Amino acid sequence: MKRQLSLALDEAANGPIRLVSMCAGQGRDVIDVLETHPRGPDVNARLVEFDPEIAEGARSRARRAGLSSLEVIVGDAGLADSYQGSVPADVLVVCGVFGNLTLDDITRTITMLPSLAAPDAQVIWTRHRRPPDLTSTVRSTFRRCGFVDVEFVAPEQWLFTVGTNRLLRRPDPLQAGSRLFTFVGDGDRPA
Repeated sequence: MKRQLSLALDEAANGPIRLVSMCAGQGRDVIDVLETHPRGPDVNARLVEFDPEIAEGARSRARRAGLSSLEVIVGDAGLADSYQGSVPADVLVVCGVFGNLTLDDITRTITMLPSLAAPDAQVIWTRHRRPPDLTSTVRSTFRRCGFVDVEFVAPEQWLFTVGTNRLLRRPDPLQAGSRLFTFVGDGDRPA
């Protein structure tokens, strides 16, 4: 995922870059890349994490890395409202999400990503290949929703995959109050 994010930053247009990370955890992958990438200073990032302690860990990492334009919010990553003020984004990081959703919520999330995206935005996503392996469904859903494949990495020795897709159509307006997804099996944890 770090390599894909680095490539997305390499390809971004000159000027400010908006980045959004859903279910960001401690933000390790994003923070590690932004700390060392030449375009890191151009990035305004919002990391959304539900757990306050984990979010504080991300804030601490960002401070230590000197990333003053990286914001960590405690919020429900499954709600569009968590992204107001940080979209449209040039890079969307949707890692660790699709493996915790129903197929309907995966489809809904991908369908709504254009409302979070800037023109030509790149989405970096992950998904495991445990049964049922939905990676081909995820990829075809991205294509059906106006995205093109940039890269798909599926190492034979591992169950994880990393995909990168670029939005080719006009973005949609943000739909305030709408829900993208709810995590499966996390009763009191929305996302």
